[in-house]
Formats: sequence, C-alpha cells, structure tokens
Amino acid sequence: MNVFVFDIETIPDIEGGRRLYGIDDLSDKEVANIMFHKRRQETGNEFLRVHLHRIIAISVALRSGDRFSVWSLGDEDAPEAELVSRFFSGIDKYTPTIVSWNGRTFDLPVLHYRSLVHGIAAPRYWETGDEDNSFRWNNYISRFHSRHTDLMDVLSGYEFRAAAPLDEIACLLGFPGKMGMSGAKVWDNYQAGDLAGIRNYCETDVLNTYLVYLRFELIRGRLDQQQYQDEIELVRKMLSSEDKPHFREFLDAWDAR
Repeated sequence: MNVFVFDIETIPDIEGGRRLYGIDDLSDKEVANIMFHKRRQETGNEFLRVHLHRIIAISVALRSGDRFSVWSLGDEDAPEAELVSRFFSGIDKYTPTIVSWNGRTFDLPVLHYRSLVHGIAAPRYWETGDEDNSFRWNNYISRFHSRHTDLMDVLSGYEFRAAAPLDEIACLLGFPGKMGMSGAKVWDNYQAGDLAGIRNYCETDVLNTYLVYLRFELIRGRLDQQQYQDEIELVRKMLSSEDKPHFREFLDAWDAR
C-alpha cells in the first residue's frame, strides 16, 4: 500500500482579493490587509475563508515498498498551478491512501478551489463509484471513508469540540512538534522572501503527521509493536541519511524528548 501524507501552506489570494473587492491600485500587502480587516469584522480573527487562500507549498511524506521519503512538490519558484497539478497527478497515478491533519476542513477544500481556479483535472481523486465500483464505498471525498484519513477528524470522534492541534498531540507522543514557525507566521515569512523556510516547516509538519499516523495504526491493530518500531526506525534512518539541516534539527529535537 502507498501511504501519502500531505500538508499545504498558504497565503492570501491577492489576485482574488483584487477581483472581489475592486482594489487594483493597491500593493499586495495593502490588499492582504484589507482582506484580513474584512475577516476580522466578520469573525474577530484574521483567518481567511478557504476559497481566499493561495497555495505556496505542498509537502508530502510517502511510504511505499521499503522506502520512506519526505519532500516538497516542485521547485521554490514553481507556480501554484504546477504544485496543485503535481499533487493530483500523484493521486491519479498511484491511488494512495492519503493522510492529513485537518485536511478535510482546510487542506483539501483549498486544493479543490485552487484546482477549480486553474482548471486542473483529477478524475481518480473525484471518483465516487461511477467509473470504478470499488470507490463507491471507499473514496477520497466522503467523510467516513479511509482513502483519505484525516487524523484530527478521526481521533476526535468526528466531534469538533474534541479536535486538538497537531503540535500538542505530537508533543504528547514524544515527537518534536512544530519548530520555529507556525501557520500564522507564513505570510510574514513569505513577504520576507523565506519560501525555503516555509517549505522546510511544511515538511516537518508532514513528519509529525506521519509519526502520529503510525501510532494510530498501532492502536487500531494495523501494526504490532515490532512493526511499529521498525517503521519508526525507518523514519529515523531517513532523517539521518538526508543532508538537510531541518531534518537533522527535527531528529535532534526528537532525541531530546
């Protein structure tokens, strides 16, 4: 089985804001501030509705065969359409089990809207049984199906009031959690030109998510204790063998727990 853990990072959809609010003559920062202001008026916070986000990074962890790997899709300067296309192309090609933390209410709806904006086809992802009967009772779209496992949704018993942050759950389990950045800082870091830092942060989020997923597989009996330890060691081996400072930092933080 191919397991595909994913996470996205976003910024305000500035071009969308210009179209919606007729503010062509303002800078990107000024448009974003107007969007944040309108949202504060609506809800008291600045977190934009999902259709007003633009994707700047998609990071994935893939467990396939005897391999485990983590990377960010596309190059740093790849346009959003390429990132979204790469994500859905991987699903169409490999039909993996996809895993997320809060992906059902944020990451996937954002991906839906951005694929709509760019006209990106993903027939396998949208399949619900019309062409492939095996998708009738297990597809990526339906909430209680397992082709997409939203760990936050499942572990909370599908109860919003019981939902927990990934960072806190990862730390409770002895994993590193978030290190040095959060989703709230992405827009500021993007304006500062630190896209590499954003992508690295996104990759550590998928690492935390995958490690929580392994523990979930343990408690539901899909892995026994030895298999679980073997999977943990595979992750640690990957982190130590890759010449990436943020992987080394993640491993060091994990060892310090």
